Amino acid sequence: MEGATLTQRNGPKAPAAPQKVEKDNTEYSKSHPAGAVKHSPVVQVLRLLGVVFYFFFTCLSIVITQFLGVPLYWISRDWYYAYMSLTKESFGIAVTTLTHWWAPTVVRISGDASVAGELLQTGDGRVECRFPDRLIMIANHQIYTDWLYLWWAAYTNQPHMHGHIYIILKQSLKHIPIVGWGMRFYGFIFMSRKMETDRPRLAHRMNVLKQVHSGPMSGTPGLDPMWLLLFPEGTNFTRNTAKISARFSEKANIPNVENALLPRGTGLYFCLKELEGTVDFIYDCTIAYEGVKKGHFGDELYTLRSIYLQGRPPPSVNMHWRKFAIAKIPLENQVLFDKWLQDQWHEKDALLETYLNTGRFPGEEAAIHGSAVKSPEDNFIETEVKLANWWELFNAYRILATFGMIFWLLPRLWSSR
Repeated sequence: MEGATLTQRNGPKAPAAPQKVEKDNTEYSKSHPAGAVKHSPVVQVLRLLGVVFYFFFTCLSIVITQFLGVPLYWISRDWYYAYMSLTKESFGIAVTTLTHWWAPTVVRISGDASVAGELLQTGDGRVECRFPDRLIMIANHQIYTDWLYLWWAAYTNQPHMHGHIYIILKQSLKHIPIVGWGMRFYGFIFMSRKMETDRPRLAHRMNVLKQVHSGPMSGTPGLDPMWLLLFPEGTNFTRNTAKISARFSEKANIPNVENALLPRGTGLYFCLKELEGTVDFIYDCTIAYEGVKKGHFGDELYTLRSIYLQGRPPPSVNMHWRKFAIAKIPLENQVLFDKWLQDQWHEKDALLETYLNTGRFPGEEAAIHGSAVKSPEDNFIETEVKLANWWELFNAYRILATFGMIFWLLPRLWSSR
């Protein structure tokens, strides 16, 4: 929708009054979009143990691998960052496998003409994105699993980018045991949401992301691959945050959005200015979860318990892609940029409104590279979250296994002298 004319609403408008989500003794009624609870309490406990064991064991092995690679930081920074990108790939594979095994999900992917030829479907039904190896990615924030599907999108890219994703997220997450340590090694950027505090650390991370390297990870022209993901809304779309956004809209005299939160552009503007000349495009993803009706909120339907334990993931996750050339975005000052970002969010709100009314995003055939569609109205690729090859599952442990083999062989070779 780049360059599209925006029709503004007449004055601030509060969101439609939310309707209560019906509940029963099993947490949700059978009217839940994914149907009734599919697993008994005993099976749910077993599934919980399986999820915890798999996720904890995998994260622990990744973090151990990261600590083993720390000496590379003083030997060669180029090799250190390449090594850490391999451990990041491991986590991308882990969360993709976690969803494929415990919460199989249909994904429908569409886009407008700005991403023409960059989305295609393979012969075995997978999606392949053909996005560049350096970009800034923004999205609306519906529920906590949004980042998981966006990380999977990086995995589907050719070349793969799941080892080169960087996420801006709230500071409290870095204190999570094991997982928080791993995210620090990944170079993720933790924000306190106070720009006075965040500015120095954000400037430092942006400086690292625009350095020219000559190691095995370097892209063109010597800049490392980078998918920088941030959610301009700052938090996910809930009953409470929708009210806060509406109050902000009224106070700032900005037309409100009904199906998302108004974005805050300070952090994104700072990143764009710091990375100026080293990245060409912003890719914008609008996410919608099937079954979330207007006036309802995804977090009230799709919790981690319902998705991974009860067997009730969203019937489909819908992703609509657009891209914007940074050279055409007004970066002269913060005011102009904020207006531009608000305009894009009103267009995003219109996309979400269309989805809520029709169950489909208004995709364009050019975006999906001639991939087969079910009908002329369905200009999307339908696929699922899974690995391209089952054996990739073991890639999450390959580095640790290599170290284990070396430590096993060395004393035997030494003793055989």
